[in-house]
Amino acid sequence: MNGSKPVKLLLLMAVIAMVNVVLVSPGLLGFHIGGDSAFETASVVTVWVVSALLLFYGSYALLFKSPAVKPIKTIQTREDYINSLHHYRHVKVLKNDIDLALDQLERIEKKRSALLSVLGERFEPTELSYKKFMAVIDEVEKLFYLNIRGILNKLGAFTASDFTNMSNPQKSARLSSKVAQKKTELYQEYLAYVAGYLDANEEIMLKLDKLLLEISLLGSSDYRDVEDMPCMKEIDALIKQTKLYKQ
Repeated sequence: MNGSKPVKLLLLMAVIAMVNVVLVSPGLLGFHIGGDSAFETASVVTVWVVSALLLFYGSYALLFKSPAVKPIKTIQTREDYINSLHHYRHVKVLKNDIDLALDQLERIEKKRSALLSVLGERFEPTELSYKKFMAVIDEVEKLFYLNIRGILNKLGAFTASDFTNMSNPQKSARLSSKVAQKKTELYQEYLAYVAGYLDANEEIMLKLDKLLLEISLLGSSDYRDVEDMPCMKEIDALIKQTKLYKQ
């Protein structure tokens, strides 16, 4: 669940409670059922009904309703990626892949924070070595998010119900064997692409772990140039390979 949703729900509940307190508190509006006029009674009942409806709809929208699919070209923030992935989380055949993608999004943030912390201990932000490390970290993070975008592009070719239907033997049984086989092959091809992007991100994460270790050992290792570090060479090769592939 998106961590901000419970907070939003609590804020909604607090606003509703505040409105009701203001309405019925003797020191404020002091309205109550059976008061001096029918207007007071009607006002209290109306506010209570509206409050119940708002609380019901707000709970549903924030806790159960799937987020609207955002056009992939408009996705920019980490929150956008998370919301877009959540749209497919309840598709049974995709659940494990989506859970892994969401887990990767959480881990990449932690790894970046850990790298920045270690870099801050070893170098000053104005040092050339610090800038070289940061440039590589930023570049490899871009590759990571490009892979997440690739997942969303592949999943965006189908609706959530399409994946459910394609994995349902009863649905396929209504088609001719030839058509059913082609749909199954296409379906498996898309899932293979998703798995490939996830594997690529796991490799990125592994290289960042190696980089973190190498940076932490710099005190006992005398590298003349940051580019000579083994893991930096591996990451640089990965970046160049990906750029070449995309050309």
